[in-house]
Amino acid sequence: MDLSSVKAIDVHVHAGRSGNAPREDSGPARDDTLARMTQRGGVGGQTPDETAQFYRERGLMCCMWGTDAGGSRPARPGAVTNDEMLEAAARHPDVFIPFAWVDVWREDAGAAEAERLIKAGIRGFKFHPPTGGFYANDQRLYPLYEVIAAAGLPALFHTGQTAVGQGAGAGGGVRLKYGNPIYLDDVAVDFPNMPIIMAHPSFPWQEEALAIALHKQQVYIDLSGWSPKYFPPLLVQYANTLLKNKVLFGSDHPMITADRWMADFEAAAFRDEVRPLILKDNAARLLRLA
Repeated sequence: MDLSSVKAIDVHVHAGRSGNAPREDSGPARDDTLARMTQRGGVGGQTPDETAQFYRERGLMCCMWGTDAGGSRPARPGAVTNDEMLEAAARHPDVFIPFAWVDVWREDAGAAEAERLIKAGIRGFKFHPPTGGFYANDQRLYPLYEVIAAAGLPALFHTGQTAVGQGAGAGGGVRLKYGNPIYLDDVAVDFPNMPIIMAHPSFPWQEEALAIALHKQQVYIDLSGWSPKYFPPLLVQYANTLLKNKVLFGSDHPMITADRWMADFEAAAFRDEVRPLILKDNAARLLRLA
């Protein structure tokens, strides 16, 4: 792959709606912050083909994941499944690096499904402990991690507070304790061959995330979900110095569009020599594109 024409690699992109689903022009169905954010900028309802065009026009590649259609919970109507994500990646190999979301409450934590997806071409996995209701170091998940580690693929974990349920009654039942990144320290020790990406500035556990990324060789941090103008100063300090090779561009598109994130990144206090590492070089190495 010729990366010379790629401006940046966004490692944190959410799929919008299935190409087979009708467009919803009504407001968000849920009464929480995430539902409202998804509608911003008119890009929340993009099909995979539309997202591919959006990113191609900007000279960007991205990691985007589908949904487990056979898990313990029904997928939301119109969701992009893991198999549809693979099909989209085959149509748009210049843009998409396909990730998958496997329901960890399947038998053996979805290990067999992960094996199937890897054989089909999946390049990484996404986990969201707060919405799944699990700690990342729960040993019931280890059969799944073993499959991912054997393939040498990255596992991306939501960390910190989440917009899912925010503002709804009782936070929509989401328990924030599962987002503490400290539990990933155990996973990093037990699976040294599985690259780990801690997604988002890990509010209110930023220092824990920085310590883990500094201490564990295969652990990275993506900067998604926040505008760079609001990053904690300590995160910027470490990204500019000790962790300059372990911090990744992630937008959380469409909650924060790639356009807004990159515009705000230009004005943030990152060193000129570090910017290309964050935007592309670190991800290209991690994802074995370079």
